Amino acid sequence: MNPLDLIEILKNHTVYIQTHNFPDPDAIASAFGLQQFLAYHGIEATLCYDGKIDRLSAKKMLETFGIVMHSKNDLWDMKEDDLIVLVDSQKLNSNVTDLIGDEVACIDHHPIFFSYDYQYRDIRPVGSCSCIIASYYQETNTPLSPKCAAALSYGIKMDTADFTRGATALDAEMLAFLFPFADWNLVSNMYSNTMEFDDLRAYGAAIQNIQLFDRTGFAYIPFNCAQALIAIISDFILSLDVIDVAVIYARQTDGIRFSVRSEQKKVHAGNLIAQVLHTYGSGGGHPSMAGGMIPSANFPLLGEDMHVTIQNAFLDVITEMEQEK
Repeated sequence: MNPLDLIEILKNHTVYIQTHNFPDPDAIASAFGLQQFLAYHGIEATLCYDGKIDRLSAKKMLETFGIVMHSKNDLWDMKEDDLIVLVDSQKLNSNVTDLIGDEVACIDHHPIFFSYDYQYRDIRPVGSCSCIIASYYQETNTPLSPKCAAALSYGIKMDTADFTRGATALDAEMLAFLFPFADWNLVSNMYSNTMEFDDLRAYGAAIQNIQLFDRTGFAYIPFNCAQALIAIISDFILSLDVIDVAVIYARQTDGIRFSVRSEQKKVHAGNLIAQVLHTYGSGGGHPSMAGGMIPSANFPLLGEDMHVTIQNAFLDVITEMEQEK
């Protein structure tokens, strides 16, 4: 897709850029980068999301880079004919609230689980959505501010775990492109003091409850915690030398949220969680990382011991994947 085609679609409309619910650094950076790109080409856009920005790293990012994002609850004036660009997300996915506006465009790096007819679609299998937005600046020779370049650089680094997870050539190329423009003091600042004291309680619960089956590790967090923190803990559990697949799940007010990580080539994390949760909820993601949810209303489907049900479901699908040629 030509990024300038998006400009033509959005002209003379009220525009919103929507991330997935509970936006992480890559989603925030992508949305901010696109907002700045559109602004240079004469289009004002409002950043929005549903859920909460409850991780310290995400809150710190908004403050560090001067990014303003609006909660769904503040969008009382959004109309049906207002245009929405989905960034780091896709319509119909369980982690994206269907707002009243018209989703005419999607820019994302996740696999497609539900097809939708956008006027503009740029969905690529890369490590970060930020690198796609960075490519728009490069392809169109659009000026890039030090703050915007730094935010996109941080988004790339975070979603690829500093190029140790799902990184592609485009991620590397775009980080190199951004490097001379970025204010690296802002990036460095983001790496300090990003954990809250209460996070230790979730880490402790996961460590205390971890169970190992062959090289698959399960850990349960029996209380509500930030969705982004669940993902961070799954990375932490996967770092253990005896684990190739990590499944972390946490009891939330609205259900059970999952984060899956895989270093096993035959075990595609996104396909794994999609298959396992098909009966109970929904999920999906990349080959190496994925997420999903079982809503509270479906708890009875898990039987008397939900942990046994969850573990057996994941282990059965993992076994099937490992046996495939």
